[in-house]
Amino acid sequence: MTRPVPAPVPASTDQVKLLAVEVLSNHWYTLRKVTLELRRRDGQWQRQVREAYDRGNGAVVLLHDPRRGMVVLTRQFRLPTFLNGNAQGQLIEACAGLLDGDDPETCVRREAEEETGFQVRTPRKVFEAYMSPGSVTEKLHFFVADYEPSDRIREGGGMVEEGEDIEVIEMPLVDALDGIRTGRIQDGKTVMLLQHVALEQLQQQLQQQLQQQGSATGLVDNP
Repeated sequence: MTRPVPAPVPASTDQVKLLAVEVLSNHWYTLRKVTLELRRRDGQWQRQVREAYDRGNGAVVLLHDPRRGMVVLTRQFRLPTFLNGNAQGQLIEACAGLLDGDDPETCVRREAEEETGFQVRTPRKVFEAYMSPGSVTEKLHFFVADYEPSDRIREGGGMVEEGEDIEVIEMPLVDALDGIRTGRIQDGKTVMLLQHVALEQLQQQLQQQLQQQGSATGLVDNP
């Protein structure tokens, strides 16, 4: 992993005036203190002071085997969760990483092989999202990729030299979804991707039911 390059400070606009930008920390990621004026909806300008943490943008991929109804997830230590109530600091997640100068698709291919050992064949981008817009600049690119057991070409586990010690977990999609309900899975990006796949499956089932009903009543022409 290379040291992320912080995003350039944007120019002021007719809605936002940047008055001062101070770097508070630049050890690995960049923490900035920003003084600005924001035009409120009533037209008045209001001075504010905010902090923003810049760690670069990232990408995440959920490996999904639709034929067997399985997904591949990872478990690893996450310090911030340990500092905030997660007793052992271990978190179950979809495979993810920072872009490190790559495009998002290249990133998920690289991270999936490093972390899980699976070679990603055809990742499909499903959406983008700011994950913590009140304090962190990061935008995350979300992917889903079909896989088969034969796509695993190495053990995975992450990069030891980067302090990674990643457990690879394959589980039924229904168990992963239940893990959201029980609290076993609490990582936001993972919850979003699991629910996205579940909603896609539900939508496909509903479309099939409507087509069958329409065919039975003669209201839908066969393609």
